[in-house]
Amino acid sequence: MRFKARELGDFFAAWILLSVAFAIFFAGGGSQALRIFRSGDFITPVIVSLFTAGIGFLFHELGHKYVAVRFGQKATFRAEYGMLFVALMSAVLGFIFAAPGAVHHRGMITERQHGIIALAGPATNVLLAVGFIPVFLYGGTFNNALLRFVGGRGLIINVFLAGFNLLPFGSLDGKVVFQWHKPVHVGLLISLLGCTVFLWINGIGI
Repeated sequence: MRFKARELGDFFAAWILLSVAFAIFFAGGGSQALRIFRSGDFITPVIVSLFTAGIGFLFHELGHKYVAVRFGQKATFRAEYGMLFVALMSAVLGFIFAAPGAVHHRGMITERQHGIIALAGPATNVLLAVGFIPVFLYGGTFNNALLRFVGGRGLIINVFLAGFNLLPFGSLDGKVVFQWHKPVHVGLLISLLGCTVFLWINGIGI
């Protein structure tokens, strides 16, 4: 894959701003985040967010781009700075609405290829969610609070990202996948349900 300077800048800006938004959200909103910031303890939540929410976002979009390029598409990520501002403001208000941008691709493709390109993003988040499970378990086994925290946070964020994007509405990936291959869409939802059950059993929540 090749990246132009503007695209790399868009990726970096979206990674940083979205990670900060999630850090504010998980802190409990603007007033709580400000209190943590004043105490000097905000650096750790932001770093954790960079490597959980940020990584979830990056790999989601890179999944779209990689598959699109494999199908001979010209694919470029473009950040939506207005929506990144909305993500920050929603986090300050105590909820999160994350639509930081999208991979735009063009070229001749079949319905199947279009479906697989759409599938790549949320499927990547499901794989990341599963990958964070051993991090969470390892942290518990060796009484490492930070690893357990990162594992749980990475798991819940990627479940959220996959679940949101799999909604079969509007311009979300789920609508394209559902229209292309309903059993694949249902299968991915079942995998996501398994991760959600793990969250519930282990008491991992927002």
